[in-house]
Amino acid sequence: MRPLSSPHTLSESELLDACLAGSRLAQKQLYDRYSARMMAVCMRYAQTTFEAEDVLQEGFLTVFKNLPKFRRECPLEFWIRRIMVNAALRQHRRNAHLVAVSEGEYPEDLADEEFTLANYGFEELLTLIQELAPRYRMVFNLFAIEGYSHKEIGELMGISEGTSKSQYARARVILKNKLERLDAHRTNGTFSR
Repeated sequence: MRPLSSPHTLSESELLDACLAGSRLAQKQLYDRYSARMMAVCMRYAQTTFEAEDVLQEGFLTVFKNLPKFRRECPLEFWIRRIMVNAALRQHRRNAHLVAVSEGEYPEDLADEEFTLANYGFEELLTLIQELAPRYRMVFNLFAIEGYSHKEIGELMGISEGTSKSQYARARVILKNKLERLDAHRTNGTFSR
């Protein structure tokens, strides 16, 4: 095996082998290789950077604990991403009792018209997604970004498939309204939400 000099010089297989052999440097390189991308995943599920860092740390602890169980049947990044999503779900379950969803503050209009996100920057979209109520944010991310079905989301979150669909529809309407307000502020020369 080559010396561990740079996080991008080792193949995924070599890096895994070195981590499994107990190399702390390889573990650091694995973290360095994937942490920025996984932080982006965690930020979509968290309301704050602090919460996202917490999920990231918990996720990587799970990665290193379960690395011997990784069967190499899929890319390592995909496996790590699933662990991060599960860490975010655990964080949501721990905090769910702390946040009440007030139905009165969300629109009832659940029109199914499409809206495009291509005209908005990552930071703008991330901020808007983070402003969603936690359960809406979780369902939106799991369905729209991670590609889970509403049945799978229901099982993961302990809610019905219908509740998942409803919360996703509400999240879309909320985001659409926020984007319309953002566009109106841009047109008027202001950027406040």
